[in-house]
Amino acid sequence: MKTAFIFSGQGAQYIGMGKELYENIDECREIFNKVNNALGFDITNMILEGDADELNITENTQPAILTTSIAILKALEKNNIKPDVVAGLSLGEYSALVSAGAIDFLDAVSLVKKRGKFMQEAVPLGVGAMVAVIGLSREKVQEAVEKAKEKGIVEIANYNTSKQIVIGGELKAVEYAKEIVLGLGARRAISLKVSGPFHTSMLHEAALKLEKELKKVEFKELNVPLVCNVEGKFVQDKSEIIPLLVRQIESSVRWEDSIKLMLENGVDTFIEVGPGRVLSGFVREISKTLEKRVNIFNVEDLKSLEKTLEGMKSIC
Repeated sequence: MKTAFIFSGQGAQYIGMGKELYENIDECREIFNKVNNALGFDITNMILEGDADELNITENTQPAILTTSIAILKALEKNNIKPDVVAGLSLGEYSALVSAGAIDFLDAVSLVKKRGKFMQEAVPLGVGAMVAVIGLSREKVQEAVEKAKEKGIVEIANYNTSKQIVIGGELKAVEYAKEIVLGLGARRAISLKVSGPFHTSMLHEAALKLEKELKKVEFKELNVPLVCNVEGKFVQDKSEIIPLLVRQIESSVRWEDSIKLMLENGVDTFIEVGPGRVLSGFVREISKTLEKRVNIFNVEDLKSLEKTLEGMKSIC
């Protein structure tokens, strides 16, 4: 058996995430308490019983999800469940780096708060947009994007699965691309409720600001292999981490390629660590396309933790 931990990205957040673990597991509670001191405000209260609109502000969302994900990681580690490889979707890549020992948790929390702020500031609200395209090939989506560029900036932001690709850019260009993909046979094209066109070149200023902050942080060698978003390949050396994280903020997330690489390298068990089950759905779809049988678990509360522990025992 070869196990991958995959970490949730932005959009999975909800009020009360991690609450049961906070109340019942000391190691999880310790993570939540540590982060309050590091950030200088009570983000734990915001996560557990705060206001959803406040939690959904990008510079709050990102440290909140990372904190919850690492608290969940501690619950798994306490039960001696450890990964052979890790990856995270977008923001989740920072949780994966913490899991792999490449960055200190508190450094990561501080970084993603700034990352969220820079991303929010890069493009004024209402200027950019993102659309999830369902049921259309990469080639057809790319064709639509190229045609829509006559209206402005539009790019592929996420290759989630062969059947779900996210595009982003300037509002007019993205709306035009949405019309084109539907005309080319996309099953659906869903406008996403996001504060900006993430993972596009419109975030270039945010990337430059983030680079300065990343250079202030000490990164260590990975103690677990990590598959990066930008290339869908294994990170070979700690010297690659900063350039990859800088590129990640304004480049396509190659999630499908990342999962395929793990499957090709013998991963047969995936545990989604963090709020929600979006990544589990992606893994299920990608593995089915490749006709690979895999075990898929997610951990976000006591019930799902127990189910995962029982499932892991049964396949060990």
